[in-house]
Amino acid sequence: MTAPILITGASQRIGLAFAMHCLEQEKPVIATYRTRRPAVDTLEQAGARCVHADFATNEGIDSFIRTLKEEASSLRAIIHNASDWLPESADSDPAEVMAAMMQIHSMTPYRINLACRHLLENSDSATDVVHMTDYVVEKGSAKHIAYAASKAALENLTLSFARLLSPKVKVNSIAPSLIMFNEGDSEAYREKTLKKSLLGIAPGEEAAVQTLQFLLDSPYVTGRRIGLDGGRHLV
Repeated sequence: MTAPILITGASQRIGLAFAMHCLEQEKPVIATYRTRRPAVDTLEQAGARCVHADFATNEGIDSFIRTLKEEASSLRAIIHNASDWLPESADSDPAEVMAAMMQIHSMTPYRINLACRHLLENSDSATDVVHMTDYVVEKGSAKHIAYAASKAALENLTLSFARLLSPKVKVNSIAPSLIMFNEGDSEAYREKTLKKSLLGIAPGEEAAVQTLQFLLDSPYVTGRRIGLDGGRHLV
């Protein structure tokens, strides 16, 4: 039986697009979601095993790991896509914001990678871990300080797990910038944001899907960060 690909945070945007891509290629998928959106029904109808997971607490991580080990004897890949985007504000407790961001963006991948190491190593072929980080790691953020710091921690985990899990498992990260707009974004905001990169486009989820597939296909890339930002670092 083909080992499944685990995709966290697969109920929308990049996670959903990659899950559907895998299913269209008849690859088994285990998809996690925090909020049951209509897309979860779509994934299940397409053949995905969808698992509710609340990574906001260690108990939630424990529960998910137990469920995963009951259902899978091996994994082809883990795509750590689950994310949140809490800003600092006058109404928020900085300690709580930092704890929440570190919990989902670094603690969750850290614990799942360690707990599921044997599932990756049990696969007959080469396997992968991909951490979805963020362009903001390069320059920080005045409005999302904890978010940026937690994604930087995730990027560092890429280096450590590439060392730990080699040579069987390749571990890389993808750092996207603008991939797609939200429905409510104004024309003024869109125009301003597009000017932040050399290529000046919002390429859509397919650009991230292609990059993810490249990493899974490549036999010789590990411990690397791929910037998916349209040349934003040069503007």
